[in-house]
Formats: sequence, C-alpha cells, structure tokens
Amino acid sequence: MSKLPQVRPRRVIKALLKAGYSVHHVTGSHYILYKDDHTPPISVAYHNKPLKKGTLAGILKQAGLSLKDFLKLL
Repeated sequence: MSKLPQVRPRRVIKALLKAGYSVHHVTGSHYILYKDDHTPPISVAYHNKPLKKGTLAGILKQAGLSLKDFLKLL
C-alpha cells in the first residue's frame, strides 16, 4: 500500500458512508458501521486528531477498499 494520508475520523466515516456502510451505533467514542448482514462491523475511533496510519490501514482492509478507491470517496 502506498503512502496513507492523515485523515480525521469524521472524513473516514463520511467516506465509509459513501461506500455503502451505515452507522449502527456509537459506543463511547467508537462508531460501529455495518454494510449488510454478511459483513463484519467496522469500528472507527472518533477523536479530534488524525487516525494513525496503521489504524487507517486496518479500517481500509476490513472495508475491502483500496487506497485509490478510498481517496476517490474522500
């Protein structure tokens, strides 16, 4: 995977919503998103700072999105 951008959680959640995910619930500072019944949930920590690169890479892997597709959704 090439260089990941620094992205705040709000933009990551918006991109996942565009990709077809929906917010199922919020637990503490974590947004839990589902796409449908057959996909595992994705948890995004919602803080007022950019996500770490490893965390963002994990979210993209769980969502099945390539970096190129993710950047288009931003």
